[in-house]
Amino acid sequence: MLFQRQNLTLNDRLSNLETHLKEEHPDLVHLLPSYRQMDKVLYRLGLLSKDESVATRITWWPLISVLGTFSSGKSTFINSVLGETLQRTGNQAVDEKFTVVCYSHHKESRTLPGTALNNDPRFPFFQIADEVEKVTSGEGRRIDTYLQLKTSQSEGLKGRTLIDSPGFDADDQRRSTLRLTDHIIDISDLVLIFFDARHPEPGAMQDTLEHLVAKAANRVDSTKFLYILNQIDTTANEDNPEEVVAAWQRALAQSGLASGRFLCIYNEAAAVPIKDDALRERYQRKRDIDMQEIQRRMDEVEIERGYRIVSSLEDIARRVEADAIPALNEALKRWRKLTLIGDAFGVAVAAVVAFMVMQQFGTEVFISAYEGIKGHVVSHIALAAALGGLVITWHYAVRSWASRFVSNRLSDAFGDQELNLRQAFIKSSRPWRSVFNASVSGWGRGTKALLKDTLGAIEGHIQRLNDLHTDPSGSKKAAADKVVEAPKLSEAKADLKIEVSTDKPQTPATKEASPVSAE
Repeated sequence: MLFQRQNLTLNDRLSNLETHLKEEHPDLVHLLPSYRQMDKVLYRLGLLSKDESVATRITWWPLISVLGTFSSGKSTFINSVLGETLQRTGNQAVDEKFTVVCYSHHKESRTLPGTALNNDPRFPFFQIADEVEKVTSGEGRRIDTYLQLKTSQSEGLKGRTLIDSPGFDADDQRRSTLRLTDHIIDISDLVLIFFDARHPEPGAMQDTLEHLVAKAANRVDSTKFLYILNQIDTTANEDNPEEVVAAWQRALAQSGLASGRFLCIYNEAAAVPIKDDALRERYQRKRDIDMQEIQRRMDEVEIERGYRIVSSLEDIARRVEADAIPALNEALKRWRKLTLIGDAFGVAVAAVVAFMVMQQFGTEVFISAYEGIKGHVVSHIALAAALGGLVITWHYAVRSWASRFVSNRLSDAFGDQELNLRQAFIKSSRPWRSVFNASVSGWGRGTKALLKDTLGAIEGHIQRLNDLHTDPSGSKKAAADKVVEAPKLSEAKADLKIEVSTDKPQTPATKEASPVSAE
């Protein structure tokens, strides 16, 4: 009954997701069957519980995250994008929560608790309380202290979601906050990392750079990160923006990001006065160019989102065969080796005990025992059964210990999608599976064929996305031109019919029905 209730809950979530995609992002609906097919592969292998789905572990909405140090202008930037003062601003930390900002048709802004995010699969923090609880016991129940949801009617929010993070200070942040930071980095289509140009000694923020920059440098999707040096207008008095930027670029390089560059911006309303006209014009020109680059990247997130969702599915499919299966095979080898060593140890101990008894009492004790049961077949069978039972009991005790020993060293959050490697191993080492069975449970021809079909479907999804945005032959443009010409011809015919009809004498009945007379 429990499984049925959990499964119904999962089905409800997936149905709700499909309904919302049909309403708001119909171009992504065709991806859901492939995600469900991937679920079947993971269920068979035990890498995913049957009350879970990889479709609920990603965000289907375009997501832009704004991270950075305290007082680096993140909230001011978001307010400027929205065209309203939604987030509080200041030189000190004014908000210690991750704030998800999304569009609403309500004119007034509303602030909702973290529970609204934790329990809705459409938002990027679905069931994040469970992850926080794993990191810091007891904190999962206090999710409202970490998250909040704000709404806005700003046109700039339509079709995308923004996340404003609390000021980042790695020395003072709790592990649960770092876990949330890593989570939003993983699921975002675009990550804007803000630094404050008023602090010319970036070396003092090495911990922050280590967490926000060093991890990004080694990611496959490192191009989704933009590094923004905000409040660059503060360098106008000394006219040394190049020196400040160079200092920050050296800090990025020391953190492993050799090719990183900063976009330099500032908020005109909060800028320091620049008296020299030529200098002010130079700063404004640089700011406008970089702001256009940021806006261009923000406008492209909806396109990138589709490719991200397909790539996420492909990454899971390829990692199952390339990483998860080899890791499970290696774990099964260790389990088999430990079990056989344990069996051999048991036999050795039994032999030593028998030898010691013979040394102590001689062979007479065994001869007398044999004479006592000589001729009694039932006694022979009982003795054999007892010895066999001891051997089997010892074997299963050893293999159970070996299974726990190996499984405790496996991850229950393997890879970016946090697949349960430990659960899959336990499934492959169940009591009725022989230790000599080298195959991973569920990894048969049917599962391999299902995985191959999923990878084939992924190619089709990529081609469909490409068709939406490319037209190498120009045939789409030619077809579109024909469609444009057709209405003009029909409109001319319609005008002609109207002119002819107006020349005819009209009865009261025709006057009443005529579109011309109705006008």
